[in-house]
Amino acid sequence: MIDPKKLSDYPITKRWPAQNPDVIQLYSYPTPNGVKVSIALEEMGLPYEAHKVTLSDADVKSEEFLSLNPNNKIPAIIDPVGPDGDPIGLFETGAILIYLSDKTGKFIGATERDRAKIIQWLMFQMGGIGPMFGQLGFFVKFKGAEIEDPRPRERYIAETKRLLNVLDGVLADRDWIAGDYSIADIAIAPWLRPIGGIYEATDLVDFNSYTNVVDYLKRFMDRPAVQKGINIPPRD
Repeated sequence: MIDPKKLSDYPITKRWPAQNPDVIQLYSYPTPNGVKVSIALEEMGLPYEAHKVTLSDADVKSEEFLSLNPNNKIPAIIDPVGPDGDPIGLFETGAILIYLSDKTGKFIGATERDRAKIIQWLMFQMGGIGPMFGQLGFFVKFKGAEIEDPRPRERYIAETKRLLNVLDGVLADRDWIAGDYSIADIAIAPWLRPIGGIYEATDLVDFNSYTNVVDYLKRFMDRPAVQKGINIPPRD
């Protein structure tokens, strides 16, 4: 049984030891999901230590990593000072972002109404943008591109365009998705980058026609905390 008062009792720390056990431990890799948390930590000014957990089975399916996230996906964190003063381990980016915002009081809105709207758009990313854009990448750039049947590819191209159109409409009269800059933006914007990056799908989905989205991504990338967090932990 893990003693919640001792960070060293978490099995993951045996493989990825904490150099400073007094700060948040981040186990991640710089994917669109992974950088959500590193960007949030940078934006919120929380001290943390990043451990590179690659996407290989040797890492994410290791006994040590599964002890923290049984779903074998990055990122995950351990906060040595949880809500009751004892360490807490968390996985799932939406849960982590809400937790960090509640911990700091930052990027979650000034009122309960603000909070509800921000979480609404956070869920939009988790239920729509992340899964659909990820499938776009799979069927356009990765192994799925080898499938001869065009229907999966066409489906995710169309769904990506639909979701971009939703974002473009909402961003017509605001800089950030839920009003002020928030964890909703920290969740959404990193998923826009691979379209013109590793997916090489800019023309395929007419990305540049969504001018409000294009401007939104630029605003996001211009933030100093984003520029730092987007590469944590380094790939090499």
